[in-house]
Amino acid sequence: MSFNNTSIDRYNYNLFKKALDASTERGKIISNNIANVNTANYKRNYVVFEENLKNATGALEMKRTRESHIDVNSPKNEIEVKKDETSSMRQDGNNVNVDLEKVNQAANTLMYNALINGLNNRLSMKRYIINGR
Repeated sequence: MSFNNTSIDRYNYNLFKKALDASTERGKIISNNIANVNTANYKRNYVVFEENLKNATGALEMKRTRESHIDVNSPKNEIEVKKDETSSMRQDGNNVNVDLEKVNQAANTLMYNALINGLNNRLSMKRYIINGR
């Protein structure tokens, strides 16, 4: 049995949805880090998603013949929020670097917009196919 277009579309949609969820969560975490830049002993948080997804799919080097071979909802593909416990160069123990957080915020915004554009393009193509114009 092989993938049909419906299962591929469902997989792609779920992957887009997870990536958008990760980007949204990342935006919240970055904003929280910036808001706590002056909080003593605050350790920055960060989101891990793409690495988990890469590790989960990188382990599957076999021919994929069933939808269950790639499970987007697998715990391995989850969005994780982790705390950066590395030491701080600041005396108050806070390890938030506002410049780095701003760069991460800009990169996350670009990623979010690219995901939205990709999803909109897919939907426009389907609309074109269905309507014939």
